[in-house]
Amino acid sequence: MANALLMPKATAVWLVDNTALTFEQIADFCRLHPLEVGAIADGDAAQGIKGMDPVMTGQLTRDEIAKGEANPEYRLKLSEPKVRVPESKRKGPRYTPLSKRQDRPNAILWLVRNHPELKDAQVSRLVGTTKSTIEQIRNRTHWNSANLVPMDPVTLGLCSQIDLDMEVHRAARYAPPAEAAGDTLLPASETEGLDVGDNAAEQAPEDKELDADAVFAKLSSLKGRNEEEEGDDNKE
Repeated sequence: MANALLMPKATAVWLVDNTALTFEQIADFCRLHPLEVGAIADGDAAQGIKGMDPVMTGQLTRDEIAKGEANPEYRLKLSEPKVRVPESKRKGPRYTPLSKRQDRPNAILWLVRNHPELKDAQVSRLVGTTKSTIEQIRNRTHWNSANLVPMDPVTLGLCSQIDLDMEVHRAARYAPPAEAAGDTLLPASETEGLDVGDNAAEQAPEDKELDADAVFAKLSSLKGRNEEEEGDDNKE
């Protein structure tokens, strides 16, 4: 892995403020343009950026700074890192040991039957096979189709359960929504205005608001009738 300077602008700010190095030396060390370093010194650039001490981070030594201050033509050298991080390798086709390659068709058949939503590229990543082999097993045209037995690739050690779950989850996100099968309940928004049969006619009068005038008129008539009946009783 190539050794690269961390936070070059913050390092340039610190070198401008704390050393007597020239703009060209700082620009060469921080991979910046000398005019940009001059703008940092004038306060026109990198405003608000806190300087980072390269000596504290182990990327530059005091002796190296002293050499640069003594000789304007000297170019600072980045210190060797104490810990090297290996470069991340590009992922290629999954390698399958020779002892397990004979189990790949069985694993492909299991994936095709139990997870039909997986694409050929996903199956290929899981078990390390080719798309032509997957297509042959899907179409039952594989030379050994009669003897294939579906087997879990996790059990066979061809992939991990985490990788399988990740591919299944990824396929489910892009799968089209399943159509509703059979009769289902109607949403409440569609059933609010529907009649409920004979009970609707019976319940309708009860739901109507009462007329106050009609109620008081009826009570008055009943009261008058009761007074007339009491008067007849007293006459007798």
